[in-house]
Amino acid sequence: MTSYQGRTVLVAGAAVAGAAVARVLLARQAVVLVADQRESESTAELELAGARFVGLPSALPLGVDTVVASPGWRPDHPLLVAAAAAGIDVIGEVEFAWQLRDPAVPWLAVTGTNGKTTTVLMLESILRAAGLRTVAAGNVGLPLAEVVGTPYDVLAVELGSPQLHSAPSLRPLAGTVLNVAPDHIDWHGSFERYTAAKARVYAGNAAAVVNLDDEWSVRLAAGSARTVGFTLSAPPQGSLGVMDGVLADRTADPGVVLANVSDIPVPGPHNVANALAAAALARVYGVDPAAVSAGLRSFTPAPHRNALVSTVGGVAYVDDSKATNPHAAAASLSAYGRVVWIAGGLLKGVAVDDFVASIRDRLAAVVLLGADRQLLAEALARHAPDVPVTEVTRTDNGAMDEVVARAAGLAAPGDTVLLAPAAASWDMFSDYSARGRAFVAGVQKLAAR
Repeated sequence: MTSYQGRTVLVAGAAVAGAAVARVLLARQAVVLVADQRESESTAELELAGARFVGLPSALPLGVDTVVASPGWRPDHPLLVAAAAAGIDVIGEVEFAWQLRDPAVPWLAVTGTNGKTTTVLMLESILRAAGLRTVAAGNVGLPLAEVVGTPYDVLAVELGSPQLHSAPSLRPLAGTVLNVAPDHIDWHGSFERYTAAKARVYAGNAAAVVNLDDEWSVRLAAGSARTVGFTLSAPPQGSLGVMDGVLADRTADPGVVLANVSDIPVPGPHNVANALAAAALARVYGVDPAAVSAGLRSFTPAPHRNALVSTVGGVAYVDDSKATNPHAAAASLSAYGRVVWIAGGLLKGVAVDDFVASIRDRLAAVVLLGADRQLLAEALARHAPDVPVTEVTRTDNGAMDEVVARAAGLAAPGDTVLLAPAAASWDMFSDYSARGRAFVAGVQKLAAR
């Protein structure tokens, strides 16, 4: 276990992950410098605890031994580049937690372009149903730095590509890449670097859990000592899959039934795949089939993920604000028939033509908002010219109310008004949760009228 006593550590970022790292370092008697672009309630609390806030210095402070960077800090940030050039270790919060972990507590790790949080929460529910002390941590919202000192039996760990990029020594007991599609290209600089980061979840696994229906999941696991596949089709020997309405495990002979597809409380084929991935990870750890079924039945989805808000005038209003890229939005749209689609935001450099062409047959109408709405409008004009499209140009607090009102005017009984933006939220909202809450509030106002 790494000792930080007396060492000077620069913590880059004072949000959730960075603040957790700083608190752990202070408890371990390190000298802690906190860098962030502005003072905040978080930086004030850390200063009271003994850290020193340095803002965004133009040069690396003297005496720094290690830099721990939050996921929001891109690797080309001048402070991180300067530290690396000076031969100073630059690690992320996940690497920091891995170095401090109890080696007797294995990690079951989940990454992928989409479905990570749903899968890791399903996994947590299954592990708890098996009577294990566990928690879902990482990108799901609970920093790993806060949990590695707690006496758990096993951890369900969600990892985004920025976290994996800066965790070179990570070796989970088992890991999975759920799927891969272009995303975070602006952060990594290229799709190749993005996929290389995802591949780190497979390093050193006792078993790599592979989505047999996703080319990249299979490709990135090449060379793994053991693979366990999952598929939405009938599973080949050594894999999990779907047969006659049940989740079947054929990793041993004879195979076993794990759960009914109807046990999964969230709609869509993508969520069946998420359940299979969670089940496969749990089975690698040794969980019995009954716990898989019980865990899936008791699973509670996180907010803003294919959540039915209300049905008004025969129209269902569904909040999937977490669909922050085209791949996620396509999966969301596949769960419904005729959709009035609410989309737009920051596309993060991702092309949308193929995506729009693939979902056009489900669209009754489209309401666009956000910074990159014009790119979506142009793709819709090329690939779905007969679909009515309306744009909301305002960006104030009432914008989402207008979006919901326009969608209601375009929807007919039996339709679904679906917020699945295919884009990030930061142009208009603090995060996808704030965007989802604004949508929910708009639907509630509509229902009240």
